[in-house]
Amino acid sequence: MDRKEFLRTGCITCIGMALGASLLQSCAAGGKYVKGTLNGRGLLVNLSDFETGKTGMRPYLIVRHDAIEFPLCVYHIEGDTFTALLMRCTHQGAELQAAGDQLTCQAHGSEFDRYGTATQGPATLPLRSFPVSVANGQVFIDLRKQS
Repeated sequence: MDRKEFLRTGCITCIGMALGASLLQSCAAGGKYVKGTLNGRGLLVNLSDFETGKTGMRPYLIVRHDAIEFPLCVYHIEGDTFTALLMRCTHQGAELQAAGDQLTCQAHGSEFDRYGTATQGPATLPLRSFPVSVANGQVFIDLRKQS
């Protein structure tokens, strides 16, 4: 094998591995990013954003809006039961990353479950959570209250 063929084969392999890893990670996460609609009391998200073609419901959505500094992770628990968590670590305020049923702080390794409870430190306080209701095909996250 000459140098040119070696480099071409090596580059194709590296690119393929990187793309494959990112695809697997996005499939495993099961979430989706959406922009919520802000009304006077909170955020609205279409219930259909949780729906998938094959398996029914996504386990969570990441909801963003320009008026809110950190995104919200809205977990679908079952039926019309949801939890909405501010994705801000209670240790030092870093933005959290969602992966399945947990939120992880990339800064210091704190982890939280889908109810906002700290399951691994250094964070000990729960995440800020908000009441969620479902009506008329929409999920409403009440930002006025903390649940």
